[in-house]
Amino acid sequence: MKIVLCGSKKFISKIFEISEELQKMGFETVIPFEFIKDIPKKEASIRHFSEILKDDVFALLVINENKNGISNYIGANSFAEIAFGFYYGKKVYLLNDIYEPYAEELVAWEVIPLHGDLNKIKENNF
Repeated sequence: MKIVLCGSKKFISKIFEISEELQKMGFETVIPFEFIKDIPKKEASIRHFSEILKDDVFALLVINENKNGISNYIGANSFAEIAFGFYYGKKVYLLNDIYEPYAEELVAWEVIPLHGDLNKIKENNF
């Protein structure tokens, strides 16, 4: 099963760390292409949205760490990816807790906060 990872570029090292942990748990992961190769934002977004649409992707995992003193930060691009994943019927997980400014939508869309526990992904799928 494949999980698409999302999150701010400021969290790049955490995204790679989480990718490794998920792979050890038996998941395949997709990291935002712009984190691997320097490409224009528009192209990177199109590629990442295309990954979300693939049939073998069952979920998105948003790495929502603290950023600039803001808890559980989710930026505009990650929020767009969450909305896209929700619309196309993918499960959406947050590494940490609900980001308060978007709480109404995240709760309504049944986004699942993991509170840092990646094992909850397996619990939710098996």
